[in-house]
Amino acid sequence: MASFVEIKDISYTYHSLSGETQALNNLNFGINKGEFVSIVGPSGCGKSTLLSIIAGLLTPSKGKVFINNTPIYKTSNDVGYMLQKDHLFSWRTVLENITLGLEIQKKCSQDNLDYIHSLLELYDLGDFKSHYPAQLSGGMRQRVALIRTLALKPELLLLDEPFSALDYQTRLSVSDDIGKIIAKENKTAILVTHDIAEAISMGHRVIILTKRPAVIKKIIDIHLSIPNRTPFTSRSAKEFSSYFNTIWKELNSDE
Repeated sequence: MASFVEIKDISYTYHSLSGETQALNNLNFGINKGEFVSIVGPSGCGKSTLLSIIAGLLTPSKGKVFINNTPIYKTSNDVGYMLQKDHLFSWRTVLENITLGLEIQKKCSQDNLDYIHSLLELYDLGDFKSHYPAQLSGGMRQRVALIRTLALKPELLLLDEPFSALDYQTRLSVSDDIGKIIAKENKTAILVTHDIAEAISMGHRVIILTKRPAVIKKIIDIHLSIPNRTPFTSRSAKEFSSYFNTIWKELNSDE
């Protein structure tokens, strides 16, 4: 049975006036429906490039991406992309920011609007839908950005270091909130992060990439003996430090 997301023989080379730079080299892995996978690797190894290929924003130099057995050649509403910055428009209210994608696609049906309002209420933003981004905390802005992504009902969420601009305490809180939302909505997700603890606490698996040109060095299944696991409670699991040390060593080895 094929995985929901399949990365097959993906390579990517950047071309510039000064020459060619290979970013990715023959990556292969699959992701099951409803699975949350974290990707870590050295800075500049091509993690964000890989997400852009999966999103259909870049065409791989070699190989193919399949989502639900369909090859990806361009962007799709089945894929939602959450970036490092929330990119909320300052002149639009929370509700207006969330409905922007639906407006562009002319899909502001009553059913879709009802879905958005239910998400706002469920995730404690119902009282802020008429507020502007400047009136929100960093964590609230990220939740708005996620709801904006969910409003289009994507099957796959791509998260490119979405918490990196937040202070540490807020980052812990927001990653916990967003992890719970993704689990409750039963979405498949891929997270790119430099934070090993974040990768472990949120992921069912962690994929470790080498330096550029990136190949897969190791894939680690995360099994934590803790009931009702959330990103925050995962950090108190007895296995957590062992996973952290293993991934740290892999990232810092000379091989």
